[in-house]
Amino acid sequence: MMNESEWPSEWLRGVLMPCVLNILVGETTYGYVISQRLTAAGLGKIKGGTLYPLLGRLEKDGLVSIEWRAGEGGPGRKYYSLTATGREQANSSTEDWKRFSNAVSALLNSTQNENRGNQHG
Repeated sequence: MMNESEWPSEWLRGVLMPCVLNILVGETTYGYVISQRLTAAGLGKIKGGTLYPLLGRLEKDGLVSIEWRAGEGGPGRKYYSLTATGREQANSSTEDWKRFSNAVSALLNSTQNENRGNQHG
């Protein structure tokens, strides 16, 4: 059985965008905090080489806006916040994900139950 630090990258690619958008629904924040929130949620450690290109695409697509803020005793940080379009996308992608994950769960549960019933002891 896999632990959360071993989730297949193709699974993560499919779910990161709605997860990042939903983190930004509640707050304006910077990449490191987003990464920490993803880890705390059980998605494992999301590397900057995965997260920052996604944030760049979200900005390019008009879903997030950025603001540079001075760092406390360090370099400035790029803060991300949702645009109105990003908020709409967060809501719709959340609903889409729920429907998709329910369909996958239903399929996996039904085939698992069928396989149990087909086992001959």
